[in-house]
Amino acid sequence: MPDRTKINLHAVLGRSSVNGPGWRVVFFFQGCRRQCRGCFNPDTHAETPRLLCAPDEILAAHLKTDTIEGITVSGGEPFLQPKGLLGLLKEARLMGLSTVVYTGFEHGELMEDETKSRCLDYVDVLVDGPYVEDEKEKGLLARGSTNQTFHFLTGRYGIKDFYMPGKVEILIGGDGSVRGTGFSRVELFKAARP
Repeated sequence: MPDRTKINLHAVLGRSSVNGPGWRVVFFFQGCRRQCRGCFNPDTHAETPRLLCAPDEILAAHLKTDTIEGITVSGGEPFLQPKGLLGLLKEARLMGLSTVVYTGFEHGELMEDETKSRCLDYVDVLVDGPYVEDEKEKGLLARGSTNQTFHFLTGRYGIKDFYMPGKVEILIGGDGSVRGTGFSRVELFKAARP
């Protein structure tokens, strides 16, 4: 029986190649208490309800192609919603998808909480640690800052899989909106300025 625990989502990116290995669906959870200076996603901080969905519903709605290798979960802070996160990760695993989760918590902190630690049973790669602006990742490794650690919890991936040929994608919506995703701030139209 599917998990009906609702997840408060900020946004879903239906196809990305810079948020982990291969083509991935990216789920950005709503809510974060860290307030990291220079955060890439400050709009995700408020914990007020935004888009409430059950894990099976959002996976069914966004996995419309067999070219998707896995899901990436980011935020906000996914582990502030551990029951919903657990449901999403379980559903993804049942579908044969790989799972990558980015969190501001450290691995040891997650292990101290039963529900949070159960999530790790369904995670292939955990990237942990808060974003530290002064330690920004300048290379092609898919993380925000160098203090963040990759934990390879299964043998599915290794560090070489997290070197991205590009760290940013520019997305143009059907309505003409332009936004960026990835592991660097995107200043759109900067070159067009005098």
